[in-house]
Amino acid sequence: MTDSVAVVGGGAVGVTAARALADRGADVTLFERGAIAAESTGRAAGICYDAFAGRTDAAIAARAMTHFRELASETRFSFVERPYVWLAREGDETRAEAIREQVPRMRERGRAVELLDPGSLADEFPGLRTDDVAVAAVARDAACADPAEYAAVTAEQARETGATIRTGTEVGLTEDSAVVTPDGTREFDAVLVAAGAHTRPLLADAGVAAPIKAYRVQALVTEPIPASEDLPTLYDATEQFYWRPVEQCETGLDGRASEVRRRVREGGLLVGDGVEKRDFDPEDWDRTADEGFLASAIERVDAALAPGVTRPTAVDRSWAGLCTATPDRDPLVGEVEPGLFVAAGWHGHGFMRAPALGRTVAGAILGDDGIDAFDPTRFDGDEQFPVVEGLTVE
Repeated sequence: MTDSVAVVGGGAVGVTAARALADRGADVTLFERGAIAAESTGRAAGICYDAFAGRTDAAIAARAMTHFRELASETRFSFVERPYVWLAREGDETRAEAIREQVPRMRERGRAVELLDPGSLADEFPGLRTDDVAVAAVARDAACADPAEYAAVTAEQARETGATIRTGTEVGLTEDSAVVTPDGTREFDAVLVAAGAHTRPLLADAGVAAPIKAYRVQALVTEPIPASEDLPTLYDATEQFYWRPVEQCETGLDGRASEVRRRVREGGLLVGDGVEKRDFDPEDWDRTADEGFLASAIERVDAALAPGVTRPTAVDRSWAGLCTATPDRDPLVGEVEPGLFVAAGWHGHGFMRAPALGRTVAGAILGDDGIDAFDPTRFDGDEQFPVVEGLTVE
């Protein structure tokens, strides 16, 4: 019987697991060295969809979408339905063919997706430039959310259910997986490390090698534009960037809640990618977006909007964040050593899958079956591998 559980990490996955564990009667203590959602979750874009071709990924995403909607119906958490479009442009036949191949497989999984020719794309989304589009697809079961709001609401629910939430508390692990806190060393029946880019060094403290690399990503929010409310969430596979209209106050991005709330009501675009495909030290990296990224992002947005649509020319705010990668692009979710569990390696898809996989790892801690494809022991831990970002079309 697992009675006491420590969760290390107060992001979307950690708080979801803490709530799920508390719901099932475990004595849960969550440790977060900063504030809830202070790291990767608070810097995430908040794009959610279930458009995956793989059986496991599609099922996970569908469960997550269901949980998001349930939470939105019960709490202040806002989940804004918005179609997700991804496309390839003329001359990019490799990605165009990949999209054509993906969609039938997604439909086999029961996903509400369809291919759109340029004319149909223009009819449905007149704000998009379509004259050079080779092929596009749209996922109907898609939405946008504020990741920091999700984490805050879920942490509150975990606390109300009996979990102890200790923010501002940096911890380490011993080689026998005890938790070293500022108050002393504590032992738990199980420990879950869900600390994003900090997961690898924390596991190393416990003598466990994990094949996780932290890579840097960047994003910005533009000044408001009138067309934003009619635009879909977009991933341009050829130009390799994404955007999504920003609908509500997102306090997790930079902490200026009142200013963010004013801007969002007018409608800007959150634009991202700016990926640096190398391993970063989670204690030593630049949290500000590069000037080159800011300029190129605005240029790509300009090129992707239809003629006559007002273009954003200024950036309201910007930032950088860290995502985590694994050798096979699947996360590490489960037990790495007796009593020591991990949930990390999301390739930028952590928030959108958090409601499902946070519950999955909580169940594994309590004796339920996990997901074999995500078993962290499938690796030795010392693998060398290139960083591959998650938002790609291949």
